[in-house]
Amino acid sequence: MLVAAALVLTGCTLGPDYTRPPVPTPPSFRGAAPGDAGAIESLADVAWWNLFQDEILRDLIKIALRENYDLRIAAARILDARAQVTIVRSFQFPFVNASASGTWSHIEGRRSPLQFGDTLAGTGGFDIGFELDFWGRFRRGTEAARAELLATEQARRFVVTTLVSDVASTYFFLRALDLERDIGLRTLASRQDALRLVKMRAAGGVAALIDVHQAEILVAQAAEVVTDAERAIEQTENALSVLLGQSPAAMPRGRPVGEQFAAPPAPPGVPSALLERRPDIQQAEAELHAATARIGVAKADYFPRVFLSGAAAAGGLSLDGSKIGPQGLFAIGPSITLPIFTAGRIGAGVDAARARVEEALARYRQTILQAFREVADGLVEYRKRQEFRLEQEALVVASRETTRLANTRYRGGISSYLEVLDSERQLFDSELGLVRTRRDEMLAVVRIYKALGGGWQDSDGYARVP
Repeated sequence: MLVAAALVLTGCTLGPDYTRPPVPTPPSFRGAAPGDAGAIESLADVAWWNLFQDEILRDLIKIALRENYDLRIAAARILDARAQVTIVRSFQFPFVNASASGTWSHIEGRRSPLQFGDTLAGTGGFDIGFELDFWGRFRRGTEAARAELLATEQARRFVVTTLVSDVASTYFFLRALDLERDIGLRTLASRQDALRLVKMRAAGGVAALIDVHQAEILVAQAAEVVTDAERAIEQTENALSVLLGQSPAAMPRGRPVGEQFAAPPAPPGVPSALLERRPDIQQAEAELHAATARIGVAKADYFPRVFLSGAAAAGGLSLDGSKIGPQGLFAIGPSITLPIFTAGRIGAGVDAARARVEEALARYRQTILQAFREVADGLVEYRKRQEFRLEQEALVVASRETTRLANTRYRGGISSYLEVLDSERQLFDSELGLVRTRRDEMLAVVRIYKALGGGWQDSDGYARVP
């Protein structure tokens, strides 16, 4: 036993030890403002309840972090991974089983000296088994299981990040649709008033019948926008309800579009920090670690497997009232198995483990590149959305003035109703476009926040694993 213990302690561990592979990172994010280069602080360091200023939105995110089913599934996977670590680690220790048995027999008929009438036999003992982990098979398996546990924990954090951004994005869509409906209702009421005026002018012989039909077209277009917005509002509320883990229902409202953020977003920060902040990158690295450890598990199949087994038992026998025993038994002995011919199975297992490492390494590097791309896309989108929104605001101002002048000219008999029709369409389209532009600008902030890995760091209080 001392020799076996010494061999276990001095046994080697096969397979490569995991080290993080080198990944080149750019000095700054593409699309970052010149003043943001090298900034340590990052938008991702801002807690989501400090980023979003709408109290209703904060409450909705809290509910989602408690009730969302994707998050519950991710938490259940963590519990499963924790149990797998315990299962795999248990093979590093001996197992002990207890057993007991009792037999009573009775023989009828004529008895001879070699026959007994009543026999009672009982035994009880322990079976012990232990596989010596000379080559680190079980140690590498435990290492892989722990890395997979870390991967599931990072997967849950990525679900949290995605959930926070999805709830915020859906809520912003909902508030924008509310504003589109309000603009449609206001425009519809204004056009209905204009239609009544045109009908009065036509009845008095001042306006032509075509002016009436053109006014009716404007009314119908506004009514279509209102109807479509109401449909989209209800469907968006249904989608938001599912994110909250609830049945479809009406959703509360908070601040209007354009008042969701207290200040412009902070700089993106240092690109190298993205590797530590994004949970999907951490998950990909943990999966690479697990695959690397399984090379050692596969290589251990080349070498002998040594088992120690033993038993300790005691029993007794009763023959027609005469007792024999008690009797004891103790046995221990090693056994060894050595692979001689496996038709290439072991080598193929090692090759398969190495191939899975290459796959995990490629996935890890691809995840990093995708993360840099998402940040760059988000930065350029936010900057261009801002510029587009300024142009759209100027367009709305010009369209309102054009519409006012066109109506004045029409009432004065200077121009035809076609001029009013064109100006009304431009104003309506520009107002709806401004709403959508403001919505897209807010969504760009949310995308940057998610791309930088923000949203999960301080959410464990709401999304705690049971």
